[in-house]
Amino acid sequence: MGYQSTRECVEALERSGQLLRFAAAVDPHLEMAEIQRRVYRAKGPALLFENVKGCAFPCASNLFGTPERARLIFQDTYDQVATLVASKADPLALLKNPAKAAKAGFSALHALPKKVSTGNAPVFECRAKVSDLPPITSWPDDGGPFITLPQVYSEHPDHPGKPLKSNLGMYRIQMSGNEFVPDREVGLHYQIHRGIGVHQKLHQDAGKPFRVAIFIGGPPAMSFSAVMPLPEGMPEVAFAGLLAGRRFRYAHYKGWTVSADADFCIIGTIKDELKREGPFGDHLGYYSLDHLFPCLEVEEVFHRKDAIWPFTVVGRPPQEDTTFGEVIHDMTGAVIPTEIPGLKAVHAVDAAGVHPLLLAIGQERYTPYVKTIRPSELLTIANAILGKGQLSLAKYVFIANEADAPELDIHDIPAYFMHMLERIKWERDLHFQTETSIDTLDYSGSGLNHGSKVVFACNGEAFRTLETKKPDIDCAVVAPGILALSSSFELESFAKHLEGLVSVDDFPLVVLCDDPEFLAADFNNFLWVTFTRSNPARDIHGVGAQTQFKHWGCTGPLIIDARLKPHHAPPLIEDPAVTAKVDKMFAEGGVLEKCGATTSVSS
Repeated sequence: MGYQSTRECVEALERSGQLLRFAAAVDPHLEMAEIQRRVYRAKGPALLFENVKGCAFPCASNLFGTPERARLIFQDTYDQVATLVASKADPLALLKNPAKAAKAGFSALHALPKKVSTGNAPVFECRAKVSDLPPITSWPDDGGPFITLPQVYSEHPDHPGKPLKSNLGMYRIQMSGNEFVPDREVGLHYQIHRGIGVHQKLHQDAGKPFRVAIFIGGPPAMSFSAVMPLPEGMPEVAFAGLLAGRRFRYAHYKGWTVSADADFCIIGTIKDELKREGPFGDHLGYYSLDHLFPCLEVEEVFHRKDAIWPFTVVGRPPQEDTTFGEVIHDMTGAVIPTEIPGLKAVHAVDAAGVHPLLLAIGQERYTPYVKTIRPSELLTIANAILGKGQLSLAKYVFIANEADAPELDIHDIPAYFMHMLERIKWERDLHFQTETSIDTLDYSGSGLNHGSKVVFACNGEAFRTLETKKPDIDCAVVAPGILALSSSFELESFAKHLEGLVSVDDFPLVVLCDDPEFLAADFNNFLWVTFTRSNPARDIHGVGAQTQFKHWGCTGPLIIDARLKPHHAPPLIEDPAVTAKVDKMFAEGGVLEKCGATTSVSS
């Protein structure tokens, strides 16, 4: 029950027809990443690259390429884990099904970590150097090769060697480049609101060395657990045991706690000095630029003798991390609403880069004896959302009242936008936070981690009918009620220019952009451009703008300036020479013809 290594997982997928071996020589610089992006886009199989240029280790990608494959990998435990998670939302449900409760309860025994000797830990079978590891570079302007499926393990300084007091997170690792000393240093990038940051601060305050271990591969449940949004106090290694159906096995080595079954492990100590890490092509669809981040002084590198290096590629969604999100939502979707009173559903929109845009549905229960005409409890719920874990990184929160449309599907995003735009009053229903923290990877703000947020909250009956007929101006219709325009005007001047040309009752939302036809071609293009290229407090304006008692609103169409600006990070574009080479692999007679991915996926 449960795979103990990447090789076990790969061989099982191959037996089920879910894996393709790639025997031809392949370049880890850009080529493997572009192959992975295309195969993922085509919903293709997992890939095993057996002949990686300049490296002795085979590499595997797209292991979690579809939700069905992820469920297949965890088929022995998926239902039990989902039952345990759901029991937090509805604990009485377990009592109604004692057999199911007993099975789920028995599986909970796997949450307890198990210590083993170094002699019984496969990860210690061989040693290597960082430069021996696969130097996979995903995008042309990346600062170097990165580890993209790392499991970064740290412990509380008061509880060394205690996995139940640990944090396991997926924070990218730069293996070389910039000013990192070859084989002696690697860069460690983590965003705000991460558990490892708490541990680092505690070690600093205590004056203790901050030892960190980086695991790669091993039980697939470890990679999956490293990205799970678990409740504070529940260690990821315990969840990994549940999901693997097998206790997390660990060994101690010179003060480090090491995953006994990992394919690879890098151990080291975080240095006092910061070093520049990046650039890196990230999941918003842009490069995160080079900034000062922690640097790990490498002590040793271990690996199994049959090790396989798992990797993924991130970029403009959808990518493989999209599947992670879908499976996580499948497991935990019922829980989040129970943690915020009145919240019925919340959806982090993958097409907009996940963190920039949240859609929510809530309930107005404050005055049930009065038909309210303005959002009340919805604003309380929205503030609670912005104070909840990773949800707090959102820039845009849209929230609708469940009673207005009980059938509204939060995952039907175009329909959700129509619902909001039919009801929202721009002079009343926008609520800004103007000086606050945003996602580290988001460069729309005024500095690293620094930007603004806005809540769009509305309820009541629809009072406008959205238009789809193009008005008599140079523009593109994105969807009912949404226009895209291009202009060289400054934002306020553009708002004055638009006055009288577009009616708020026809098109309440106007997006100022570089390429209106691109936005109109696909609703996901609209979501990506609009919400990744704008800082609410700076880039929202409107026709008939006014401020009353410090509340900003407008009487005409709302305008979001989503043009690329000098301070924005550049979008990700594939290398043309690599694209041409990979095209041949997917063409008729090519080694990857059967995967069906024939085109590049550059943004």
